[in-house]
Amino acid sequence: MRIIAALMVMLMTVAACTSTVSNPPIGADGKPLPRLYRIRAADTSKIQFRMLDSVNALRGASGLAQVELDKNLVAAAATHSRDMSIQNRPWHFGSDGSSPIDRVARAGYTGQLVGETISETYETELETLGAWMEQPGQRDVIMDPTARDMGFAWYQESNGKIWWTLVMGRPAVTATDDLFSELQ
Repeated sequence: MRIIAALMVMLMTVAACTSTVSNPPIGADGKPLPRLYRIRAADTSKIQFRMLDSVNALRGASGLAQVELDKNLVAAAATHSRDMSIQNRPWHFGSDGSSPIDRVARAGYTGQLVGETISETYETELETLGAWMEQPGQRDVIMDPTARDMGFAWYQESNGKIWWTLVMGRPAVTATDDLFSELQ
């Protein structure tokens, strides 16, 4: 009886160590179907800083200056992400006819808008960044050499669809900056 009990314990231990990897469902294209990427409220800063670090890694690899998160650009991005969901279409105009320039000014950003990238997807922020980097227009916004500020936000619907918005800006030029450049 002791031997059987010992064998059962060993068998259960080995069974617990083995992997029960199941094959994910495959789509018509032969690739695994995406899993639902659910974002919790507690993940907000982690996702924003993961995107910031990734953008800065891409910029750094190209010899460009780092960007910083700007609270006003984050607010403009969040507002637009929610508005795109309400309109149920990814585009750069707000439901009130506002442009990206209007939105960053309304949010209190005193610098100049470099550009805005948007996406409607079920993908993660890093998959979305990868897709943006493959598109010349979006890539140009992210890699603009004059950009110093970034806003990044999203809105996730109950069905899992995510509306991403990334906004890049450059700080306003001050009189001191103008004077310094004239002295050089």
